[in-house]
Amino acid sequence: MKAAVIGLGLIGGSFALSLKEHGLASEVWGVERSERNAAKALELRLVDRVIELDEAVRDADLIALATPVDTIPLLVAKILNKVTPNQVVMDMGSLKGELCETIQMHPNRGRFVATHPMWGTEYSGPEAAQHNAFTGRTVVICEREKSDPDALIQVETIYKTLGMPIVYMSAEEQDLHSAYVSHISHITSFALALTVLEKEREEEHIFDLAGGGFESTVRLAKSLPETWAPIFMGNKYNVLDVLREHIHQLQILRRMLEKDDREGLLAAMKKANTIKRILK
Repeated sequence: MKAAVIGLGLIGGSFALSLKEHGLASEVWGVERSERNAAKALELRLVDRVIELDEAVRDADLIALATPVDTIPLLVAKILNKVTPNQVVMDMGSLKGELCETIQMHPNRGRFVATHPMWGTEYSGPEAAQHNAFTGRTVVICEREKSDPDALIQVETIYKTLGMPIVYMSAEEQDLHSAYVSHISHITSFALALTVLEKEREEEHIFDLAGGGFESTVRLAKSLPETWAPIFMGNKYNVLDVLREHIHQLQILRRMLEKDDREGLLAAMKKANTIKRILK
C-alpha cells in the first residue's frame, strides 16, 4: 500500500512514522505546504518523499488528512471529487460535525472514513512526532455506516495494528464528548496561563515558585494557537456549553470559600476524587 499523509505536524508526522514502523505501507509520502516542515519531515525520515497534493490523490492507495480542522471539510470534498473506487480517504481531525455535513451527499462519500485518534501533546511540528504515539489510545470512528465496508475495514485494521481501541459515534456525539474531555482542558489551560501572566506583572517572582502541579495544569497552554483557535470556533456551541458548567462549578467553590464552608469544600473535592474510577 502506498500512503499519503497530508499535514506533517504532530499528528500527521506520528501517523506517518507509525505506518512505516508497523509495515502498514510500502511507501509513505507527505504533503506539506510549509517548506520548513517538509524538509524537517524528510530529515527525520517520517516520510519517504514529499509530493504535491495532486500526485498524492492520483497515486496513493490511502490518503490521510492531518491538517487544521477548518481546512479539512473542503479539502476532503476536493479529494473525493478525484478518487477511484480503490482508494481510501480518512481524516484525523478532532471535529466531525461540519465535515460530515459537508460531504454527506457526495457521490464518493463511501470512500471516506472519519476518525479522531484521542492523542496529542502540547508540542507541534514534525519534530514533535513520536514513536508508538497511538498505542493504547482510543480512536473514534464516526458515521461508519456511511463508509464503504472495504474502506472501513482497511482503516480499522490500521488502527488495530497500532494497538488502538476503537469507539464508534455519530459526528454530533464525537464533537460533544471532545468538548468535555479535550477542548475544555485546553481552553482552561490557556485561561489559567493568562491569569498567572497577568498576576506576574505585579508579582515578579511568581514563576520562581511554580512547581509540578502548576506545570502539569498549564502545560496545554503551550499548544499551537493556529491549531486550537479553529477547534474552539468550529465546536463553538459545545465549548460554550461546557464552559458554562465549568464557570458554574468555579462559582460554587468561590462561594464556599467566601462563606468559610469547609465541609462544603471537602464534600465537593471528595466528589471530584471519584473521577479516579474513570482515570486510573
